[in-house]
Amino acid sequence: MDKVIQDLGRKIKNRQLKIAVVGLGYVGFPLALEFAGKNIPVTGIEIDRDRLKSIINRVSYISDISNKELRGILSGGYFRASADFSDIKDADVILVCVPTPLKGKNLPDISFIKNAVKAAALHIKKGALVILESTTYPGTTEEEILPIFQARGLVHEKDFYLCFSPERIDPGNKKFPVHKIPKVVGGLSPKATRLACLVYGIIINRVVPVSSARCAETVKLLENTFRLINIGLIDELSMMAHKMKIDIWEVVQAAGTKPFGFMPFYPGPGVGGHCIPKDPLYLHWKAKSFGFHSRFISLASNIINYMPEYIVKRIEDALARSNKKIKNSRILIMGVTYKKDVKDLRKSPSIDVLNSLRRHGASVAYSDPLIPFLKLKDIDLKSEALSDKKIRAFDCVLIATDHSGVDYAGLLKNAKLIFDSRNVFRGAHKEKVERL
Repeated sequence: MDKVIQDLGRKIKNRQLKIAVVGLGYVGFPLALEFAGKNIPVTGIEIDRDRLKSIINRVSYISDISNKELRGILSGGYFRASADFSDIKDADVILVCVPTPLKGKNLPDISFIKNAVKAAALHIKKGALVILESTTYPGTTEEEILPIFQARGLVHEKDFYLCFSPERIDPGNKKFPVHKIPKVVGGLSPKATRLACLVYGIIINRVVPVSSARCAETVKLLENTFRLINIGLIDELSMMAHKMKIDIWEVVQAAGTKPFGFMPFYPGPGVGGHCIPKDPLYLHWKAKSFGFHSRFISLASNIINYMPEYIVKRIEDALARSNKKIKNSRILIMGVTYKKDVKDLRKSPSIDVLNSLRRHGASVAYSDPLIPFLKLKDIDLKSEALSDKKIRAFDCVLIATDHSGVDYAGLLKNAKLIFDSRNVFRGAHKEKVERL
């Protein structure tokens, strides 16, 4: 074991290392606070002024981090946030946690990664370990990130070490906070991997080393491709079951009693968040450069993307049975976040349904306890404070996202028509409930 590893190992053991986290979003912010909570000095680099202002005001902008928790960490003095990349100059470890969206026709956009790494490369300290956590296609760490450092004359395993470790944050999941989620690590060399394992071992219960950065990059894409394909499958089966007059929810519940060989997935209006809608498409794009077309990814993605329109069609059919047209009908959407109990609108299928209903001429309102205001491209909406009188005024209520603590059965007892995409109504108001 060379001197760099020995020095960093000693710093880890003595809790004398310094960490920089680039990007304080849903991945980087919890990670930074986890290290700071272990009395490790952490500098968070964030260019979003609103986020920096929130931190200064000791107000959390992420639902998984309470204001009390944030204030406790800030009071400890081990975390600070900055927009200046030169503040990473003393960091022994640099974690890059920036967005990786899609652009154009489902093309990967790694510009945020490249820009962050270019800025970090100007100030990196000799012997520092750089770990990319942003989800990306296989080969990014070696083919795109390494050359940025090399262009500045930096030599891997001499001037710095480079790794990839896929983020596995699950917003809203109280059962699996950061420290309980095993961390996969793959470096550009065995030494880089060992260093990263030592670092994550400070805060993570189990660290899983793999043979390369490419393997680690693919692990994350496999995890979310698995989910995409199975969600696409159950969405297709739900449409099939409706045609055959079979209750898909009852089928899944019964199949879930099998103790092996089956994992339940549930239909819905689509998928949202920062992972499932885009991550598999990164793999799909990369595979094409090797002359391979991933048919499963394409098919599952197409099925899921169709679900908002399918729900609108089902609502249209349900209204027609009462001699009503969707045009000019008043429709209330319950829940606009992409996930239960998570204040996050990223790629929310509820928004797609809302926009589709408006294109069909419906008058649409929404109610969501987590989202008081909704700014869309051509309209601003305010969450409805509901009452029996207001509920009666709507021709249909769509439950797109359910939230804990909301009494749907009691709240919607006087609704004319309910379209339940989340299986909230199990027997209640059966005569006026249409289920996905």
